[in-house]
Amino acid sequence: MIRVDLNADMGESFGPWTMGDDASLLQTVTSANVACGGHAGDADTMAATMTIAHQNGVGIGAHPGFMDLAGFGRNRMSVPRATLQNQIRYQVAASTGMARSIGAEVRHLKLHGALANMASEDETLARDCYEAALSVAPNLIVMVLAATAQQHAVEALGCTWAGEIFADRAYNDDATLVDRSLAGAVIHDPLVAGARMVKMVQAGAIITESGKQIPAAIDTICLHGDTPTAVEIARSVRAALEGAGITVERFPGRTNPAST
Repeated sequence: MIRVDLNADMGESFGPWTMGDDASLLQTVTSANVACGGHAGDADTMAATMTIAHQNGVGIGAHPGFMDLAGFGRNRMSVPRATLQNQIRYQVAASTGMARSIGAEVRHLKLHGALANMASEDETLARDCYEAALSVAPNLIVMVLAATAQQHAVEALGCTWAGEIFADRAYNDDATLVDRSLAGAVIHDPLVAGARMVKMVQAGAIITESGKQIPAAIDTICLHGDTPTAVEIARSVRAALEGAGITVERFPGRTNPAST
């Protein structure tokens, strides 16, 4: 039986500014990556999002990024190693503390935006971020962009991890994501997203824009909560997966190198 998790980035509202429909997404996904105040989110949003996730049995994850509220964490930045690690610790600590206050726990970690993209290209950067997070919460399952430098980093660390692919993003031939500035980088059509995820999960591979298949550890599928059609994409992907006989449930994490 094939099993896969559905995750979404959320908790990205800030003060009076609302981003996404988290409550609706939390009725469909099985894991939630909740912003920790670095690129988006605030204390009230974090608490509210985690509370709904916990009530719905959705796994809660910390979603740290660059301290870049104005740029939504999507600006590539050069941050000294020690400072970046402390920023990761700061965000993960806020996340784990808030979860405990509502009787829940943070079970996984996922890097956000530009930091995640840079870490998918740079194993040392990825390892720095993961070591910092694990120094605060040693039992976190680290969610990584499958078949990239992020995966190499967790395999070297020997920590528990889960491989991720994206329902709403296009891929380059090196398994990294097509830059958002390029046409076709973000997929908005729910039917297209659902069909392509079934193909990838059944193939056990990332299928790039050129048609290349890259064998990958596919434990979870991401849907971006800030995409206008996010809720529709989530429903379409889940329906397509279940229609193909694929079970949708929270990932358990893996500690061994991928067999793919």
